[in-house]
Amino acid sequence: MKLTRLASAALAAALIGLAAPHAFADQAPLASAESKAAAHRAASAPATLDTLSRFFARDGKVALKAAAPHIEGDAVPVYALSPQFVAGKAGAPVAQLEYLASTAVSSDGQKASLWTVQQGSAWTVVNIATGDDESRYAAAGAAKLPGGTVFQEPQINGWYVEKGDKVLPLDEDAVKAIGANGTTLAAYQKRVSKAYGDKLPGSAYDRSGKAGGYAETAEETRAQAAQAAAVVGDDTPLTAVSAVAGAGALLALGLTGTAALRRRRRPGGQA
Repeated sequence: MKLTRLASAALAAALIGLAAPHAFADQAPLASAESKAAAHRAASAPATLDTLSRFFARDGKVALKAAAPHIEGDAVPVYALSPQFVAGKAGAPVAQLEYLASTAVSSDGQKASLWTVQQGSAWTVVNIATGDDESRYAAAGAAKLPGGTVFQEPQINGWYVEKGDKVLPLDEDAVKAIGANGTTLAAYQKRVSKAYGDKLPGSAYDRSGKAGGYAETAEETRAQAAQAAAVVGDDTPLTAVSAVAGAGALLALGLTGTAALRRRRRPGGQA
């Protein structure tokens, strides 16, 4: 059994330095209602719920038979900083769709996020993450800037909402990056371009395996693999190899017989 963190497909582009400003798209592509419904079905399938029971019972907080997990609410699209936007490509949206997330809740109130991606014609759960960041920030963004796109800058674990020329922060990491009052879309593009200008695919940084700032030792990888196996066992239904790729080292995990435990990254780089 092997657990792998995939390097970011792209983090940023070289500093732009062009005289004329670029025009960027107002909105990222939307997830369809059909996709959301399919993701919800995958998350609420009996085999997935069985795996969730083991996930919630892993630390002894609730008995395996008493976990009784259920899916709460609809699947939400999760967007991440777009490499095309960071590169300054004209017409590029600030973020791209990475996966759909469904929130699972156990009988004792624990929460987890199920990541689903489309593989062929089917939607498949490829990761279980503790907490409900995705749904919480989606709701916060909708309240703060209705109709905007909520997205993550995974390199700093910052969450934002964008609409038109506005980019507003949704968490402390984003506030540190752009200020409590937010910034313009053009100013945000300049910031991420400068921050990640030497981290393009094929760069020395990318080839080193450190893309996204999530480099880890072989010992850490083996420890996480063992932990995941202990939680869900080798008969988990979550056996698909994750097809998730894209900007920002979203910790898409190659799954071969185990569900992956995604560590939520904390401010200051702590997992």
